[in-house]
Amino acid sequence: MHVRLRFLSRFLRAGYLALRILASYVLQTSLERVFRRELPPSSEADAPKHKLPVWLKRRAQTLHERNAQRLLRGILKLQGVYVKLGQVLSIMGGFLPSAFRKQLESLQDAVPPRPFAQMRAHFVKSLGRTPEACFASIDDSPIAAASLGQVHSARLKDGTRVAVKILYPGIRELVHADLAVVRWVLRAYQRFLPVGNFEIVHSSLVDLLRRETDYVHEAGCMRRFAHNFAGRPEIVVPSVVDELSSGEVLTMTFMDGVKVSHVATLAQQEISAEAVARRLLECFFEQLFVHRFFHADPHPGNFLVQRGPTPEEPKLVVLDFGAVSEAPEELIEGLIDVLVAFFGKDGAALLRGFSRMGFIAHDSDRMLLEETVLIYFDRLLSVKNRTPGAIMRASGGELRRLLDPNLELRRVRELARSFSYPEGWFYVERALVMTFWLCGEIYPDIDMLSVAFPYVMPKLAERQNSVA
Repeated sequence: MHVRLRFLSRFLRAGYLALRILASYVLQTSLERVFRRELPPSSEADAPKHKLPVWLKRRAQTLHERNAQRLLRGILKLQGVYVKLGQVLSIMGGFLPSAFRKQLESLQDAVPPRPFAQMRAHFVKSLGRTPEACFASIDDSPIAAASLGQVHSARLKDGTRVAVKILYPGIRELVHADLAVVRWVLRAYQRFLPVGNFEIVHSSLVDLLRRETDYVHEAGCMRRFAHNFAGRPEIVVPSVVDELSSGEVLTMTFMDGVKVSHVATLAQQEISAEAVARRLLECFFEQLFVHRFFHADPHPGNFLVQRGPTPEEPKLVVLDFGAVSEAPEELIEGLIDVLVAFFGKDGAALLRGFSRMGFIAHDSDRMLLEETVLIYFDRLLSVKNRTPGAIMRASGGELRRLLDPNLELRRVRELARSFSYPEGWFYVERALVMTFWLCGEIYPDIDMLSVAFPYVMPKLAERQNSVA
């Protein structure tokens, strides 16, 4: 009974928040349709077709700021899964009004902490010993508070500084309730959208949060990640203190550094922002294409930067390994095909790559699918600057023209049914998108494809050698 009431309460609060924000934008859109002034036809393709009065533009900006604050307050009250969602949205700020990105950035490392008395009791319950028995000292105030747990600084008996990550009491039950809400919402969406495979998305999210609330799993991922980069001293990973770790407590060596997105601080310390963005991409592409074992939650709070031998050789500290995932073989091999298609401007290779990744449904309309994919491919190849900064600077009209399929609604529905959602893509897509926007925040003009090239070409050489 208690669980049902808790579920109902969170469902109503989350639903009310979403509907309130949606209704405010429906009203704004209606006002714009009523008061906009049509402009005479222009020969310029990018010229605006209508003009809005100044007061309505100001109202839109005020609305963005008010809704961003409203969303942040709602997420902080709900916590749990919603904080994780807010962190993802803060990274994808290029598709949201800047007011949302500015507000939601605080969720990366400024979630309100729980009282230490609660965390201490949970620590004792999990390890069977008090913090005082385990450490020479431990700080009551956390150094970081996230969506699922918080981190305290402590000293071992020998004086070594460590970070102690403690899972929030009752968070597993809270996540279970939140995921039930998400499942209901996804089912509701299926009634209105022609996109299937929502069950795969939901099951992937369930699996992700199950792993992120199991610190034994995270400790294992941390050790494997460190082993993979053992020959790369510029990639730094904390070490696990096994005797002081459990399913709800994770003790690791403490790591210093500058938060990866604090570009101004990097400049003050004479660390090249371009080199940091490149290091982040090199680390990610090695995980994806070489190790096939990658960090699926690359938000700014999970990376620190340390000075290296020169400003162009920074060290990257990687944190929080709960979301580390295995990359399915065929998915990555298909992704390599897609990247090679871009390098070689080969539309047929692009289609083969998508098919190998598992995006094409068995009962798909192959002719419509190939026609649409090749249209988009030609559009992307016509874009000269495909860096994160160029996309972030693009106007809404430019992005809409690039993404507009120019199809009748009936054919759009047929196209949607032709696509499948491959197993494992949830994590790869999440990591790709978040890495893209994070690099855009650090150094917007980084060329991601050129950084990926050295990791893709050896894989092609391996294929050719195996065929020969």
